[in-house]
Amino acid sequence: MKVVNKPIEMIAWFTNTGVVQPIKFRFKDEKGSYKVIKIDNLVEQTKETKYGIAMILFKCQSFIDGVEKLYELIYEVSSCRWYVYKF
Repeated sequence: MKVVNKPIEMIAWFTNTGVVQPIKFRFKDEKGSYKVIKIDNLVEQTKETKYGIAMILFKCQSFIDGVEKLYELIYEVSSCRWYVYKF
């Protein structure tokens, strides 16, 4: 996995207790076109604080172009922003 730290558009599910579950996201690839990724498996979810910013790190797994791929997503709690961190 390579660190990319790119902002993404996310569709996520929030429970009434505040637990977040990412569903799918989209981002612009190198060619400038949008790519949609459905999250098939949530491997791990951890809460972290980096540089004083509270965030939730998600390790996910998806089939992308027929290949199973592992990647990491970050949700910044204070700003409600999503990033693909490692892809």
